[in-house]
Amino acid sequence: QVQLVESGGGLVQAGGSLRLSCEASGRTFSSYAMGWFRQAPGKERDLVAGIKGSGVTTYYADSVKGRFTISRDNAKNTVYLQMNSLKPEDTAVYYCAARQGAIVYYTRAKYDYWGQGTQVTVSS
Repeated sequence: QVQLVESGGGLVQAGGSLRLSCEASGRTFSSYAMGWFRQAPGKERDLVAGIKGSGVTTYYADSVKGRFTISRDNAKNTVYLQMNSLKPEDTAVYYCAARQGAIVYYTRAKYDYWGQGTQVTVSS
């Protein structure tokens, strides 16, 4: 069983930055692919960024490429999402997710563990 706890959300003006963190319990964090998803009211929960266990390979949704950076520190059991040049359309609840294995999937059903979510609000 893996528990995920997100932090770092908040209110920011357009053009600003935030860094989300997600700390995982357990001893085998490096064996999990990690993803950051987001869900705005009335919309689906979509993958924003994903990272393989080694941290070498990353994936991004087209809407955030060049603005968001996912990274992980396996020694600290933590995955990060650095969000720069934020836009009002980035407003959503952001969720951290984990799945055992090497592959990063875009589909939420492939992930086994979820955090509670953290709200990100970008004002115009």
